[in-house]
Amino acid sequence: MTLTKKVLTSVAAVSVFFTMGCASICKKDPTKPVSMVKEWDKVFPKSDKVEHKKVTFKNRYGLSLVADLYLPKDLNGKAAAIAVSGPFGAVKEQSSGLYAQTMAERGFVTLAFDPSYTGESGGQPRNIASPDINTEDFSAAVDYLSVQPFVDADKIGIIGICGWGGFALNAAAADTRIKATVTSTMYDMTRVSARGYNDSMSADDLYKMRQNLNNQRTRDYKNETFAEAAGLPDKLTGSEPQFVKDYFGYYKTPLGFHSRSINSNGHWKTTSSLSLITQPILSYANTIKSPVLMIHGEKAHSRYFSEGAFKKLTGKNKELMIIPNANHTDLYYKTDVIPFDKMERFFKTNLK
Repeated sequence: MTLTKKVLTSVAAVSVFFTMGCASICKKDPTKPVSMVKEWDKVFPKSDKVEHKKVTFKNRYGLSLVADLYLPKDLNGKAAAIAVSGPFGAVKEQSSGLYAQTMAERGFVTLAFDPSYTGESGGQPRNIASPDINTEDFSAAVDYLSVQPFVDADKIGIIGICGWGGFALNAAAADTRIKATVTSTMYDMTRVSARGYNDSMSADDLYKMRQNLNNQRTRDYKNETFAEAAGLPDKLTGSEPQFVKDYFGYYKTPLGFHSRSINSNGHWKTTSSLSLITQPILSYANTIKSPVLMIHGEKAHSRYFSEGAFKKLTGKNKELMIIPNANHTDLYYKTDVIPFDKMERFFKTNLK
């Protein structure tokens, strides 16, 4: 067995163990965490510059979210804090954890969390998304950070990666406790769900999709189960769009594979997109008064999401930063491409 296969088999075994171990708990209370893996099982190396521990907190809907808390080892007194989540379908052991650990190395208290119904966080059925609940997840993270004795409650920011970039902007519009927001390689999941890529879906096509999704609801109810949506292929044929190849290169290889990640090892529920197509999350982006930094790759297929969202923002404290030659997934993991220096300056300027 190759080293790669051994690693993937080991990770899968750990996931199965904890999933089976909590099955009885989940049946008793579906709001509780699915698991609380204590071992370091991230796709990035552990830093010796920070302290790390697993924590849980509840959102406004009573669901328990599981998160990784990163503390600078030289922490003294109350510090500025940042909550991090994303990409859409990822877990905190992937990109959001990398962002959180790196920002903790730079002096911030950080919290990378699994959104409701995904990863280790509570919620049944698994693998569903909600514009409302996922926006609430950010505010719940702010709840948790704001009461920690080592956090200055007036100095809390958020980072949203990929699909959670859109939810981060929605949270910033709703939650005035969020003093600064960074989005990285942002997707507006409500826009792409309702209009398709590059807004290519016609009104007739959208209506047909709604019909199909609601018919699926009926079938799911009859079958007492939930159909799963298509995800990344297990193998590439070579004919896929480049961005699918990029996703595959991260989520389906040892570079970014994680057994609890929907994009690596699972599927969203088919009907999960019903709320995404009727509840646009950026409707009130123009009301955000706090500073916003939006980061996107020049070559990213998704660049138009950040450019469109940025046009909705008002005030002089908003900035769109385009990273030369970077594609969408480069900003998931490439520490020499992700502008951490810029992010550090942004948060230190605006969380003071």
